[in-house]
Amino acid sequence: MELQYTPKDGENERLDRFIASELGEISRARIQSLIKDAHITLNGAPAKPGRLLTCGDLISVHIPAPVSPDAQPEDIPLEVLHEDEHIIVINKPHGLVVHPAAGNPNGTLVNALLHHCESLSGIGGVERPGIVHRLDKDTSGCMVAAKTDAAHQRLCESFASHQVNKIYVAIVDGCPPSLSGRIENRISRNPNDRQKMAIVMPPAGKPAITEYTVNSPRGDASLVECRIFTGRTHQIRVHMKSLGTPIIGDPIYARPTKQKVAAPRLMLHAWKLGFTHPVTGEELLFENTPPPEFNPWLDE
Repeated sequence: MELQYTPKDGENERLDRFIASELGEISRARIQSLIKDAHITLNGAPAKPGRLLTCGDLISVHIPAPVSPDAQPEDIPLEVLHEDEHIIVINKPHGLVVHPAAGNPNGTLVNALLHHCESLSGIGGVERPGIVHRLDKDTSGCMVAAKTDAAHQRLCESFASHQVNKIYVAIVDGCPPSLSGRIENRISRNPNDRQKMAIVMPPAGKPAITEYTVNSPRGDASLVECRIFTGRTHQIRVHMKSLGTPIIGDPIYARPTKQKVAAPRLMLHAWKLGFTHPVTGEELLFENTPPPEFNPWLDE
């Protein structure tokens, strides 16, 4: 596809913004990725996404076909909460890795989705077809995956603009000092331990916002409802630890042997997931009852 640039309102536009306005169906993040991979060129040469255009510039756009997934279908049972031709919402069980990676080449949610669905979005690449967002291996609960590229792009935009309603329940060691609150700081990879995330001072890291309410306060362990407005790696786990009440059963941010209550797993569950359907525009809200190990606190 060839485009020729003509300034509007007398102001020169950035390369990525101009293409986004011309194509419409493709997210700006996707366009920036295509520019960096030289699938989009300016006057026959690679350019940066922020390059300012001038009148008469020629832009060549090549959108590669979705990459066929390398992961193989596997007959792994799925609990489906919703499915249509564009998306699938599932209850991810504790212990299931989301996508293949070093040390987990198979037996993942991606392998299960490839067996269950006739097609998945290819935007996530060969290892992550259909995957829009992640849950940690040890976290259970609601997840959405995309079957088409259009659904994938629009869901990614919703997550990036914090338009997705994400509510978790966690069982924490002891009881937070306040029964409700808002934690707002920045999170980045821990420089001393690459397996951990840590709260850092600006400008380092990325913003992380969690609002929480203690629903079953107890001295030994309490049930906490967490609404997250950002999606940083290990966000709730880091934020609960910052209150002095790490999630019980957390092998990374807590010492399970020192906690007042023993747990068979990381006690974190993605309880509710709400978003606008990427194609129909319908407002959707999914709720998944926490597993039985949460019952002692849910009964209260």
